[in-house]
Amino acid sequence: MIGFNVPTFIGKEYDYIKQSIEAHKICGDGIFTKKCTAWFRERFQAEEVLLTTSGSAALDMAALLCGGQPGDEVILPSYTFSSTANAFVLGGYKLVFVDIRPDTMNIDETKIERAITNKTKVICVVHYAGISCEMDTIMDIADRYNLFVVEDAAQGVMSTYKGKALGTIGDFGCYSFHETKNYSMGEGGAIVINRPEYIAKAEILREKGTNRSRFYRGQIDKYTWVDYGDSYLPSELNAAYLWAQLEHAEEINKNRLATWNCYDEAFRPLERAGRLECPSVPEGCIHNAHMYYIKCEDINERTELIEYMKSCGILCVFHYIPLHSAPAGLKYGHFDGKDEHTTAESKRLVRLPMYYNMSQEDREIIIEAVKAFFTVK
Repeated sequence: MIGFNVPTFIGKEYDYIKQSIEAHKICGDGIFTKKCTAWFRERFQAEEVLLTTSGSAALDMAALLCGGQPGDEVILPSYTFSSTANAFVLGGYKLVFVDIRPDTMNIDETKIERAITNKTKVICVVHYAGISCEMDTIMDIADRYNLFVVEDAAQGVMSTYKGKALGTIGDFGCYSFHETKNYSMGEGGAIVINRPEYIAKAEILREKGTNRSRFYRGQIDKYTWVDYGDSYLPSELNAAYLWAQLEHAEEINKNRLATWNCYDEAFRPLERAGRLECPSVPEGCIHNAHMYYIKCEDINERTELIEYMKSCGILCVFHYIPLHSAPAGLKYGHFDGKDEHTTAESKRLVRLPMYYNMSQEDREIIIEAVKAFFTVK
């Protein structure tokens, strides 16, 4: 069976985890955490980056840093994982879902402005498949209405929009290092702070409401509880695992892109023949090959394709059930305007296996199986 995902593994992870254990420093913010955050700051030209226990935790922090009050509203796409919405629900926000673009599966930037009310506080965008939303338009809207922008860039590490790293464009950016992501620490994430005036507050929030970070930098002689917070620090063991991959970030990225390009070259003729649809990458966007998906005619054809691939020993999966139709989505929010694309497109999309170091043999097996399915049909 060709699995859908194989967690990235370089080989140095064992050594670095062992170093953490031998240094008697396995809780958060040790040497490997510092190496990782420095790498992100320098590579992405970010103001500050803080590792967190998950991408969900990074989103929780971002929602809290936006300072919303119960009843404030956040505009977001419905086609996303529950973590995107949960972060704002926990902060007391009302969810306002808007439609997506069928070409990228990202929030439709042209539908945002009409959803704004006097309660709107935040626009939360999701860079689906590591392909950027139309950020110039979104940032212009946010500037005109004085709104925060949170980038859910869980899938977007190493992707860019007009030369800027995803996660560094809005006020706050959120990454995930779950085992299904391009770079993994098992469970983990990071929040990017793009407004310097929020760095101190973010540190306090992340450190259980204390000013311990300032204490460790020698800025104060003792630390204490100064505001609300939680424990968002990942284990140093997780950071050690991640560091091994960041050292080889380019290699991992190029390897995944090779698989993505192999798929794309193989399936574009089927797209031109009207048998399926391939991903769309707008001008100015450089993606990270987080996933390769194809779109079938409808949900029935997608179900048939997934079953056929399984019979060939290949695991393929579909993605999100739109949040606005879920029980919690109905409870905590509403869909603004017409659901023209979100539900319809979500029923057509199927993800193909994608992971670091996929063999050329497995790529060819997957490609031939897809071709066979659509040729027979």
